[in-house]
Formats: sequence, C-alpha cells, structure tokens
Amino acid sequence: MANTSSSLIGQKKKKQQQLMQHLQPLIPGLPEPVAQICLALVGDPFLLFSVCHSWRRLLYSPSFPPFLSLYAFLSSSNPTPLSSSQSTKLPSTSVQILTFDPISSTWQRLPPPPPDPPLQLLLRHHPSFLSRNLPIQSISVAGKLILLAASTYDLHPALSRPLIFDPISQNWSFGPTLPNPRRWCALGASNGSVYIASGIGTKFSPHVARSMEKWDFTRNPNNGKWEKKRDLKHGRFSRDAIDAVGWRGKLCMVNVKGDAAAKEGLFERDGRRCRKGWRRGPVGAMSETVMYGVDDADGALRKYDEQKDDWEEIVKSERLRGAEQVVAEGRRVCVVAGGGISVVDVTATPARIWVVELPAGLEAVAVHVLPRMPAPHT
Repeated sequence: MANTSSSLIGQKKKKQQQLMQHLQPLIPGLPEPVAQICLALVGDPFLLFSVCHSWRRLLYSPSFPPFLSLYAFLSSSNPTPLSSSQSTKLPSTSVQILTFDPISSTWQRLPPPPPDPPLQLLLRHHPSFLSRNLPIQSISVAGKLILLAASTYDLHPALSRPLIFDPISQNWSFGPTLPNPRRWCALGASNGSVYIASGIGTKFSPHVARSMEKWDFTRNPNNGKWEKKRDLKHGRFSRDAIDAVGWRGKLCMVNVKGDAAAKEGLFERDGRRCRKGWRRGPVGAMSETVMYGVDDADGALRKYDEQKDDWEEIVKSERLRGAEQVVAEGRRVCVVAGGGISVVDVTATPARIWVVELPAGLEAVAVHVLPRMPAPHT
C-alpha cells in the first residue's frame, strides 16, 4: 500500500509540474500574443529551444511560424543493379523523399505523391548507364518543393507536369503541362518564376535542346501555363543536369561539369550575361542576393564578391570535396557531397560545419530548405 500511495503522489506532483509549465508565461509581463511576436523575431529556433520548456512547445505550436527544415531525396547506399528484364517492370520509385527536423534531429517520410500517374524515378544502375547517376531535378520556390525532371526505367521523361509539395498543407499537386517533357536539362528559379531550358525528351531534338520556357509560379502555381522564352544560342546544356541560380535579377547557369567555360548567365530581365567569376563546382544563392559556391576539387566554400569579381574563401573541408549541390537559406549553407549532407553556419567566425546524420542505409541525392511540416498533433 505504501508503495502504491508513494507512486500516486509522485504522479500527482509530475502532473502539477507539467500544469505549472503550461501556465508559465512565455515572457513575464507580456500578453501571450505579444510574446509570440517577440520570440518569432529571434529567427533562430535553436536559441528558443535551449531556453525553457514553454519556448520549446511554442516552436511546434500551430500559431508559431514554422522553422526551416531539410527536405532530401535519399536513395539506398547499396542498390541492386537492374537487369534489362527488371527495368520495365518496377512500378515504384528507387528514391525516397524525407524531411529532417533540425531541432529534434528526426527524419520523417513525406506523404506519398498521387498514384496516377505512377511516379517512376530511376537514379542509377540501368543496364545502359552502369557508371553514372541519372539526374533527378527539383527546386524550391515560395516555400514549395517542385519536382520537374527525371528519367523512367525505359529512359523516357518521368514527368509531363511539375509535381508540387506544400509542406504546410502536406499535400501534393500538379503544375501546368510541360510543352516538352524533358530530362538532362537546365532548371532554376528567379523572382518566383520557374525556368526550364535545353535537355532532351524521349529522343534528342535540336529544338528542345535550344528551347527555354518560363512558368510564373507565384501567380499561377497550378493553373498557369509555360511561356516560351528566347531560344538559347546552342544546345550544349542538354549534355548534363544543370542548376540555374537566380541572382540579382539574372538566371545564372552553374555546375556544368569540369573547368570548361560553359558556365554563363542567362537573361532574366535586362538580357545581360553574367560570365565572370565562375569556379568549378555547384553554386547556390541566399535570397537571390549572395552566391555561395563549393569547389568540388578542393572542398572550399566561397562567397562571391561582385565588386572584386572574385570569390572569398569561407571554409575548406574534406567533407565538401566532390560537392554536387549547394543550397543557401536561413543563414546556413547546405552541401550534398559524397552521399552526405553537410551544413555550414556562415554567420559564425570562424564558420562552423557539421554533418547531418542520415537514416541507415540511405545516401543523399539532393536537398532543399523549406518550412517544417506541422507536427502530427496540430
């Protein structure tokens, strides 16, 4: 009886403590709505999380602006090669899409995309391409994740329409039908518009290889249409999957493989070219104002200085060697390299770098930074 009574008393005290924590004001002396506005201005969720329990709960409440999380395309680190007979029979994707909560350090799978048409994304080990990955091209615009180009198991374009994921509603939807579904293309966004250029369809076409289309996503995310833009002078961008980075009113081609002078700018508003200052490796732009690039040979993260037309080194790390993608958002730069994801705090002096632990047996293909999905209980 004594043990039972002691247990009941302990449970009662615990409930009282939890109740007191819930009743504790966010900021003593301020009404809750005003306190929430003040805390939202802090900007860094890690600071709020480390202070007290009431601020931790606030981070996950429906009334608080969602903090930024990682959204990653992940694949098996030990894939089984496909035979010719298997390649046309697999109905599901070989790539998973998950989101990482940086506060709780947990991974969560995204809701499945619409089943019709079935999504087929081939990344590697097709009999015709044993030695290289097939590109899966996606971007983030206005807080949404957009999947635009990939290959099916029979090497056809995987998407006839953009596939859009909204983290807040946790819903998938389709964008306008592409005039020319493609893969191996240049893909980017600037000022809320999506651009797709060059690439190939089911077969190579000089017309597609030189074409470029624009979709005003912020104005017409689902019911808009693709607007044809001026053709490129050549079709050499159809040779690889290329990131096009929006930067100060321009759309700049980046991450063309090797040191060739193929890295150049595409017109967006004023038609000028941006040919200067490029280095080898992927580039990302933070708020379309500051460009960060990683030299995939030496693993150096650099920031572009437009006045000097040069790159200022921020940090160099073996973890960044072989970089394949750079995303800059929320005062941090995320780099996909060697199947892993590294995060660099570019506001720290010196810059601080850490590695995101991936789920067992998976490696990173691409990463994006978007608002977190609402907690299940909200």
